[in-house]
Amino acid sequence: MVRTPLTPRERRRGEHFGALLRAARGDRSMVEIAAAAGVSAETLRKIETGRAPTPAFFTVAALATALGISLDALASACAHDAAASESEELTA
Repeated sequence: MVRTPLTPRERRRGEHFGALLRAARGDRSMVEIAAAAGVSAETLRKIETGRAPTPAFFTVAALATALGISLDALASACAHDAAASESEELTA
C-alpha cells in the first residue's frame, strides 16, 4: 500500500498534536507513559516530535488514557490549535 504524502498543513497538525501530548506528559518519563499506553517509547517519541503525524485512533486513545486526559479535551485542543494556525496563515 502506497501512502499519499502529507500536506504541510497535515504535518503542522501532527506537530501541534505532539506538542499537546508532550505538555500533558509534563515531568513523567516517555518510557513510563508509553508503557502505560501499551506502545513503544519510540512510537511516542515519533508522535511527540511530529515524525508520526497521523497515529492510529487506538494509539491516541491509549495515550490519552495514560495521560489522564479525555479524547474530547484532546480534540478540542487540536481544533483550537488548527484554527489558530489557519488564522496565522491568512494574516501572513
